[in-house]
Amino acid sequence: MEINFAKLVESIGDAVVISDAQGIIIYWNPAAERIFGFSKTEAIGSTMDFIIPERLRHRHNEGYEHSMQTGTTRYGDKLLTVPALHKSGKPLSIAFTVSMIFDENHKAVAVAAVIRDDTERFTEQRALKKRIAELEAQLQ
Repeated sequence: MEINFAKLVESIGDAVVISDAQGIIIYWNPAAERIFGFSKTEAIGSTMDFIIPERLRHRHNEGYEHSMQTGTTRYGDKLLTVPALHKSGKPLSIAFTVSMIFDENHKAVAVAAVIRDDTERFTEQRALKKRIAELEAQLQ
């Protein structure tokens, strides 16, 4: 059986975002449109700054540049959960993994991220932690 990976990535429920060595978005699937609210046309050719909260942009960009220079990332096999932004300005919590993309000379040329909207789970977990803290305070 032959699998059409292009169609798979277009239909998958998680966002798939690929950015080049300079951090410019070169691929943005329909799930990315749904999660972040920005169309493919709005996203392609831009950096990811529009979905990264301003306070985190510098750190993200430094880490991205480091990964492109070294060809390594510490997030390849770890799920990273971070704040993000929807087009409406609404804060999101996203969980993602990344994969470095290399050319034939093993030079890093892009990064692919597979992203899931984790906002609901994050909000529920935060509410549970708050409730546990309240209950513990009542016991003292």
